[in-house]
Parts: sequence; C-alpha cells; structure tokens
Amino acid sequence: MFKIKLSLIKFVLLLSVLSLFMVGCGKSTDKPLKIATTTSTDNTGLMDYLKPYFEKDTGIVMHWVAVGTGKALQLGKNCDVDILLVHAPEAEKKYVKEGYGVKRHQIMYNDFVIIGPAKDPAGIKGKKMKEVLTAISSKKAIFASRGDNSGTHKKELSLWKSSGVKIPEKESWYVQTGQGMLNTINIASERGGYTLTDRGTYIKYESSKKGNPSLVILAEGEEMLLNQYSLIAVNSKKCGNVNTPASDKLIDWMKSKKAQDLIGKFRLLNKPLFTPNAN
Repeated sequence: MFKIKLSLIKFVLLLSVLSLFMVGCGKSTDKPLKIATTTSTDNTGLMDYLKPYFEKDTGIVMHWVAVGTGKALQLGKNCDVDILLVHAPEAEKKYVKEGYGVKRHQIMYNDFVIIGPAKDPAGIKGKKMKEVLTAISSKKAIFASRGDNSGTHKKELSLWKSSGVKIPEKESWYVQTGQGMLNTINIASERGGYTLTDRGTYIKYESSKKGNPSLVILAEGEEMLLNQYSLIAVNSKKCGNVNTPASDKLIDWMKSKKAQDLIGKFRLLNKPLFTPNAN
C-alpha cells in the first residue's frame, strides 16, 4: 500500500514538472514580430544594428523581409506581416485610409539624391531638380530606375512628372532594373549612368568603395527630396492573425529616446545615414 501511494506521488510530481516545462516552452516560442521594411533600411545595416537592442529591451524576436514599399504594403494587405517600415507617404496614407493600417508613426528621415559619373555627361550638376531630368532626357544619358514600385521608384516617377518630361519607359537609355537600391546603383555604375537613391544607401555604397565611388552626388538639397520613413501597424480588424502587442511595442520603442539616439548615432564614413524625427 505504501509503495502504491509513493508511486502515485511520484506520478503527480512528474506531471507537475511536465506542466511547468510546457508553460516554459510556450513562453520561449511566443510569436516573433514580422516586419516588412524597405531595402534601404536593410542594405545600410540599420535593421541589424537595432535588432539586438530591441530584442534585449522587449524580449521580442524580430524578423524582417526587405522589399520595395509597394511590395511591403501588399504584404500588409495579405496579412503576411505584422508591421511596416516604409517611405512612400502618399501610398501609406491611402493604405491607412482604406483600413489596412492603423496609423502612421514618423520615425526618421534622410533625403534623395541624384548620383552619376563625376564627368557628368548630361551636365546636371548645379541644376535645379526640375531641370535635372530634362537634361538627362535631352542628352539620352543612361538612367537606371528601380522600376519596382518601391518608395524610391514612386519618388522618381513624381520627379519626372514635376519636371514636365514624359516618363521614358520605352527609351533604350532608360534602364528598369526591377532590383533593390544597391544593385541599381551598381548597374548605373557599370553603365556609366545616373540614378536616384536615398542618401543612406549611397553612403553604404560609398563605404563599400572605401570612399572612392565611381558615382558621385550631383543633385541634392531640395525640399521635394525629403525621404520620410514611418511605421504602420497592420490593422487586426483586417488581419486577425497579426501580432498587435509586438507591433505596439516596436512603435513605442522606436519612438523612445533610446532608439532615436541609436538611429542618430548610426554612421558610416562618419556620416549619419538617417535623422530621427519621431518627436
């Protein structure tokens, strides 16, 4: 009788240990945060730089896919990710207005620049942006376009429109790469052409060439070239599977003084790649 009771006690204790183990496993397998972000935040190394700080502070594992903003917005619509870090304000506002996103939260910015060969065959250096694309078009100089509906591509299309030049989609000198920013810069470099890029990715490219790049900045500094990055949580009313608590924590963390300071300190060649502006 005593042996039976002892066995029963051991069985109960075993069940208790197993149940505690199951609970512990549940905590360790909490859903990671899935982010759709732009190629620029990934190519520059910003996401890799911020990841350990965020995970240490929140206990949330973050995963991301780097795509153009158009693709990122579509991933949100398809309920494939929890939150977006994107840089095409008009498309983002439309996305939120249609109910796919909850709210836009400004996090940081840099600016767009036109880069090209130092010899500048189209003679764009020193010109206003509205004259730059007109000059490239009239000279039929090689221009590499992302052509991928990314935030940079959307900005490029708006610049052609504001310059009054028809988008030269069928011209042989207009090269649509369908690739990310770094690859597009490299294609422009190989062809001795121009392209539009965000400054952060250009600095990354410049650093990869040890400060001696084949393409240089030729047009910059105008207000229309502002490049704002924002976070948008996917709306749980549209996508019941999204990890809203983790998205909210990322938003709060990215807007915090600590994260904003980290973004401001992120540099290559002693140059800042992004400027924090959440506050």
